[in-house]
Amino acid sequence: MCELLIFGGTTEGRELAQFCCESGISTAVSVATEYGGGLLPQHKDIHVFTGRLDNAEMSGLIKRIDCRAVIDATHPYATEVTENIKLACAETGTPYHRLFRSNMSLEDCIGAADMNEVTELLSRCGGNILSTLGSKELPKLTAVKDFRERVWARVLPAENIVSFCTSLGFAAEHIIAEKGPFTVEQNIEHIKLSGAEVMLTKESGAAGGFPEKLKAAGICGIRAIVLMRPQEEGSTMEEIKALVCGMRR
Repeated sequence: MCELLIFGGTTEGRELAQFCCESGISTAVSVATEYGGGLLPQHKDIHVFTGRLDNAEMSGLIKRIDCRAVIDATHPYATEVTENIKLACAETGTPYHRLFRSNMSLEDCIGAADMNEVTELLSRCGGNILSTLGSKELPKLTAVKDFRERVWARVLPAENIVSFCTSLGFAAEHIIAEKGPFTVEQNIEHIKLSGAEVMLTKESGAAGGFPEKLKAAGICGIRAIVLMRPQEEGSTMEEIKALVCGMRR
């Protein structure tokens, strides 16, 4: 039995897991991949569950570990996962709390509401594109005009992800397989490597290296197109930490 179940291999999820470890709170963490699980603190009070779960599997996990509350620390753009977590909590009668990532200023950016708008904007502009959206959105980027020649994809350094990129038609030499978040200098290096005139990113907050991306784009004098974050409500990290401390048995 664990007091808390955290969903998410995000920076915030890892920070909260570390806090629980230091506070003596028995915690389970559900992450999608082995890679994400390997980044979590290694401690006897942290129990890691690896693998992508559907709604029924989430409900089963919540019942099995008999947790007192669930913290949704998944990525802000993982809206389907969040909906499944909410439904699982409702089905099991478990308190649900969303760990909210603070918004950043979007000055000097071009905002896009969804991927359809992103592809339209990219097809209308010229020059190479450095996508920092990761691999999930790559299928939609194949709709960009001349994507094979123009789009460079920065993705996680996993063999299955790289092969997925090439299966979609992206040139192997246009794939930057590295783990972030990246410094300003690393972003500049990747902009120069790709010859990009446009950087494509998400409003991923400070934890996702968003400020460093925008600064690098500004230094290089290129445009930044930002896939806007879905609207949501939640609690800050400090509020969540106070919450979990207050519910200890």
